Amino acid sequence: MGSPVWSRDGIIAVANAHKDKVKITFSHGARLLDPDELFNAGLEGNAWRAIDLFEGDKINERALKNLVRAAVDYNQTKVKRKAPAGTRAKVRKSKR
Repeated sequence: MGSPVWSRDGIIAVANAHKDKVKITFSHGARLLDPDELFNAGLEGNAWRAIDLFEGDKINERALKNLVRAAVDYNQTKVKRKAPAGTRAKVRKSKR
C-alpha cells in the first residue's frame, strides 16, 4: 500500500507512517503562513514543510484545518495564474 495523498488543484499533503511517528508533509508548506506553528519538521527546506505527530500528541484541529485551507488556496492561486492555452492572448507579427 502507498502513502495517502490529499490534493486539490495539486498536491496538498502526503502522510507517511514511521516507526515512532506519522509525518504529514505539505508540498508547498514553505509558502504557507503557519501562525499556530504546527510545522515542526522540514523547516530548512525551500518548499516542503512537515508536521511530525507522535503517539499521545494532541492535534489542534482548527489550526490543521486552517493550514489545509491555506494549502488549497495556494494551489488554486497557482492554477489561476496558468491560463489555458485557448484563453491566452495571441501575439501577432505585424507586416510592414
